[in-house]
Amino acid sequence: MNPNRGIKTASLSSRRSLSDGEGMMLSLTMNNGELKKPNFEYFGWIYHLGFNKIGHEYCHLRFLFIRGKYVEMYTRDPHDNPGIKPIRRGVAGHTLLVKDLGHRKVNNHGDVYVLQFYNRLDESKKGEIACATPEEARRWMDAFLQAKNQCIACNPLVVLPMMRMILFNLEDAYLFYVQRINLDGHRHKMRRYAHGFKKLIKIGQGPEPLLRQSSALLDNVTTDGFLGADGDADAIEAHTWKCVCTMNGIRIFEDVSDPKAGKGVLVKSVGIIEASADTVFDILMSLEPSRRYEWDMLTSDLELVESVDGQYDVVYGSYDPKYFTWWSSKRDFVFSRQWFRGQDGTYTILQLPAVHKKRPSKSGFQRTKINPSTWEVKSLAAPGAADSERCLVTNMLEIQSDSWGLWKKTRTSKFEKSIPYALLCQVSGLKEYIGANPSIKNLSATNFFESQSSSVSVSSGECDEDVVDEFYDAIAAESSEDEDSDNGVAIDKKDHVTLKNVSWAVASLSLKTDSDDNANKELDSTIPPVPMDPAWFCGSLREGKDDSDTDCWTNPGGSGFMIRGKTYLADGAKVRSGDPLLKLIAVDWLKADQSIDKIALRPSCVVQSEAGRKLPFILVFNLQIPAKPNYNLVFYYAADRPVNKGSLLGKFVDGTDAFRDSKLKLIPSIVKGYWMVKRAVGTKACLLGKAVTCKYFRQDNFLEIDVDIGSSAVARSVVGLVLGYVTSLVVDLAVLIEANEEAELPEYLLGTVRLSCVKLDSALEA
Repeated sequence: MNPNRGIKTASLSSRRSLSDGEGMMLSLTMNNGELKKPNFEYFGWIYHLGFNKIGHEYCHLRFLFIRGKYVEMYTRDPHDNPGIKPIRRGVAGHTLLVKDLGHRKVNNHGDVYVLQFYNRLDESKKGEIACATPEEARRWMDAFLQAKNQCIACNPLVVLPMMRMILFNLEDAYLFYVQRINLDGHRHKMRRYAHGFKKLIKIGQGPEPLLRQSSALLDNVTTDGFLGADGDADAIEAHTWKCVCTMNGIRIFEDVSDPKAGKGVLVKSVGIIEASADTVFDILMSLEPSRRYEWDMLTSDLELVESVDGQYDVVYGSYDPKYFTWWSSKRDFVFSRQWFRGQDGTYTILQLPAVHKKRPSKSGFQRTKINPSTWEVKSLAAPGAADSERCLVTNMLEIQSDSWGLWKKTRTSKFEKSIPYALLCQVSGLKEYIGANPSIKNLSATNFFESQSSSVSVSSGECDEDVVDEFYDAIAAESSEDEDSDNGVAIDKKDHVTLKNVSWAVASLSLKTDSDDNANKELDSTIPPVPMDPAWFCGSLREGKDDSDTDCWTNPGGSGFMIRGKTYLADGAKVRSGDPLLKLIAVDWLKADQSIDKIALRPSCVVQSEAGRKLPFILVFNLQIPAKPNYNLVFYYAADRPVNKGSLLGKFVDGTDAFRDSKLKLIPSIVKGYWMVKRAVGTKACLLGKAVTCKYFRQDNFLEIDVDIGSSAVARSVVGLVLGYVTSLVVDLAVLIEANEEAELPEYLLGTVRLSCVKLDSALEA
């Protein structure tokens, strides 16, 4: 393949920007008053997965080509075979949803990373493709988002109503009918199955055809409007980390925030590795002994016991005790791995000791437990800096305090020959292994070829407006790198913020003095406020008396959250938030066999009460939690004055679903609870519309947002972990609208809530 081809962009002379509602600005060209289509191309090799009519799974190597909004699938590379016709063809429309299913073993031969495409209006219409690496899967997701945006920008049935929507706040103005292409169906003439898949697949390197002819997706192509790496946190954590040792280029930290908390000590090893986060994640997840022998002194002999889904599996391992002299017999262990990729591109892997019926205790081995641990792999590379990729790798675990304390004092204790010590040294081994193998660092570069033009000629009749079939029916993007670094903030024990530059201090003061101005800007100050007595409103979950109360909710305020300041676009400064704009008046904690939509219409709802009808505006935030039974956690936030139609909140309340999806943001924070749950939940803001399916219901004096957590495998997995510890957790949540333009800054919180040790049994039967 010619390395100088892969993506093609048109030169636009006169541009007008129109927000597509997904966090990206669509560039439109006007030529004599007519709308012209910008042009771009993505192409590369993928695997098409599915089942034929008799139930056999197939895995076909296919060449996928995206030209603008058009998507085509070929059996061979059209660059090398001019005139070849696509076997499947369509457009990427506004109903397309893309779901990352994680890695999967195909035909019991090899692991690939699977993407599922489906129609958000009809989830029975779906199909799957697979890639060799997680990075390639992520870039294909971005490519389909770009194609969807192209479809919206170039269709007058969409663009003109969107313009009217922006000018006159006309909601849902661009509903139109589209036909669909069925990519899940079986083609009778294609009966070749991937029986030789084992010879092709290799984790971290991909199948041989993919190495030679992989996806030509540029690193510096902007596929959404959010650039830069996320900061460390959008909520203030309680950990206080102290460096106690440096070893082989890594640092060992101890959490000294609460030394009397218990017998265990929370420690972590941190190192910077000169490789992409995707490459490091591949190495960590690989079970191939020849690779792990070179960096992992403890868990190098691993085998897969069970793969539950794309984000969870169970592995078995054994260890030769000759490296640990006091062990009298061979040791083996079983642990589970749960992983996910955040919107900022950070990978998190949770490892917990497990028991599995397929791996009972074995004769000649003594079963031991691996300490619970987490891996976090965060990219440090600037956007487009493919030649200087590096990442921050953190391995965190809990160990017994007695051996740890003795080792800190003498450095000659048995701790140096213990499992926790071997786990902490894994970061050092990983760093040295990658440093000694430059080809590993260049893995991503071999998988993606940059180019400026394409040699594939397309006739005028091939890609025109006569094509009405949709390719999978989907919209949406999974990842959003939407925030910049928060590394300029340090929290001390007195809960003050230490700022590294004057602009941060100015922004912080500005935010505190402008708190009332935000209310005046978002709410109608010409109308007197309506009185709101908390006694008038009652939800099924009671309000707590103080922070020590349990099975209740309280209002924590906004001081525990960091948001974008007035100067964020210039210096990336984030500041401590002020009080929320809306007041939390009630919380419902419900359970039912099925998740409940449009909860605000229920007669028993706070919105339908006499006091609720008198309020100018209520935001109903309905978290739908998948379990058996299903749970609904509903927050009611009220305004004492009407919302200004021209404000950011007004545009959000009366805007389209696509605009709302691009703006709605949630910041979680585990204030108290098991440390591994804290790492799984994190403290980074999440654009909900890009992570899960959100449904919006606007009527009378309220807007209801139904957040389907079960629509994302990653979110469902994390929530499943949280529910296991929910009775011992104190959780803070903040809801806000993301600000991307100077006129929208500084950000402000819509509402916050603190949930203290909520009991599942206390949920009211709906």
